[in-house]
Amino acid sequence: DAAGEPVLVLGGGSNVVVADDGLEGTVVHVLGGGLRVEADGCGVVSVTVGAGESWDAFVGQAVANGWAGVEALSGIPGTVGATPIQNVGAYGQEVSQTIARVRVWDRVLKGQRTFAAGECGFGYRHSRFKADRLDAWGGRHLVLDVTFDFHPGDLSGPVAYAELARTLGVEQGQRAPLVEVREAVLDLRRSKGMVLDPTDHDTWSAGSFFTNPVVDPARVPEGAPSWPLGDGMVKTSAAWLIEQAGFRKGYRLDGARVSLSTKHTLALTNRGGASTAELLELARAVRDGVQEKFGIELVNEPVTVGCSL
Repeated sequence: DAAGEPVLVLGGGSNVVVADDGLEGTVVHVLGGGLRVEADGCGVVSVTVGAGESWDAFVGQAVANGWAGVEALSGIPGTVGATPIQNVGAYGQEVSQTIARVRVWDRVLKGQRTFAAGECGFGYRHSRFKADRLDAWGGRHLVLDVTFDFHPGDLSGPVAYAELARTLGVEQGQRAPLVEVREAVLDLRRSKGMVLDPTDHDTWSAGSFFTNPVVDPARVPEGAPSWPLGDGMVKTSAAWLIEQAGFRKGYRLDGARVSLSTKHTLALTNRGGASTAELLELARAVRDGVQEKFGIELVNEPVTVGCSL
């Protein structure tokens, strides 16, 4: 930064799409950082985790220790430091539900800052860390560590996601053992090609490529699923919109080495030797097709570097 050179800060790299021409600049790869546990004597366990630690390894440790609140986020690739940026979520949980504070390096002020959860601007796949861009390569804030507050126990919080509840054999809103929730989520993710398997091209992706659109209830197409967000808006299913716009599982453009996953419509997958240009061409076709049919714009979830939709 001091030299005025472009800098890309990279965690696991699992949610990044980089231009085919690469980057002219410095890549900072964040690794490790350790883990520190503190109990406040009032039933809350605070766990501070370094930004470079594996997210799923941390979730596994949380489940093993009875730290409830992140078990439904099992199997998500990448590092802990990336999770508050996108307010990572899945199967009815978001990291904002357990984050107590985030310590960062402010690249503008040239110093450390700590943001309490209420100062992080968390929303659906959003935070102040995502919004506060420094340049086209990255954000103003480099996450150093994240502190989570847990209430220890063997049971999860109420299972909010219907598919997960069915898999667990419980009613929606009931609790389930942490270990069983983690195992069920990993099974669900594997069935959708969302756990990396080097032999399965359906898993060669950046995960869900589009976020679920947040719209006025009147704009939700007939038959589309929707979930109220509490502010008068609703979230609808990007996967449903994509399929109903004519893009079925396995869809690919002629001659392309990229296709929609055969298991999960939201994943754009590398079938072997694909380029970023091919990936973006398919993403634009899907985005534009949904816009044309439903008047709803899909927004990419992965961060693009040196390229854009």
